[in-house]
Amino acid sequence: MISSKLINLYTERLLLKRYFYLTISRFDQNKMPSKNSLVEYEKKRDFKKTHEPKPTYDDKSTNEYRFVVQEHHASILHFDFRLEYNGVMKRSIPKGPSLNPRDKRLAIMVEDHPIPYMNFEGKIPEGEYGAGEVRTWDIGTYELLNDSNIDTGIEQGKLTFILNGKKLKGQFHMIRSRFGSKQRANQWLLMKKKDEFANENFVLERILNYGSRRDLQSSTTTNKKRQRQSTTKSPTRTTKRR
Repeated sequence: MISSKLINLYTERLLLKRYFYLTISRFDQNKMPSKNSLVEYEKKRDFKKTHEPKPTYDDKSTNEYRFVVQEHHASILHFDFRLEYNGVMKRSIPKGPSLNPRDKRLAIMVEDHPIPYMNFEGKIPEGEYGAGEVRTWDIGTYELLNDSNIDTGIEQGKLTFILNGKKLKGQFHMIRSRFGSKQRANQWLLMKKKDEFANENFVLERILNYGSRRDLQSSTTTNKKRQRQSTTKSPTRTTKRR
């Protein structure tokens, strides 16, 4: 009885280690938009229900070095930072990017997305993965510094690049987090370098005036209740004459 439980626990730990290894390995290997790199993206979505771009496979290795930051009002409000490199790499930045060099923004690696997703805006329907509104917060191009490429930067645990966006400009660093176990190797930190575009008083302004999808639902419910209360006539008091 006890031995079987120990075997099951050991097996689960091995599977977890394998899962994280595969996640990191898939991200660190070739960046071509192959069928293997977009399998997870396709599995999570029903394209009969969602208007998100379907996976596209192109043998061309062209790269226009574009980036996009998307404001995603899902169950938790977060920002998706994507860099184009023979496909699309996606990182989720929960608090959003910053122009303040003192800020260290956590950037979490998730599954690859097809290049057309960079232009996606709209509402992901209820019941679908990532349900909620998606808006383009910033878009532009980027330049890698030190004559390096993303493959080398990922292997070394550091990427340095210049963003040429409408809001984000100047030099940024993205460094792999050294804190914690190997399971956190998919966590990076995005930081702004001190330059003419740095702003220590930077305040991120959202496009939509609500936070998460839950916040919108609760506020909508509250507004409906108020409307019903305002349209419901209160009983009039009648005074008896003496």
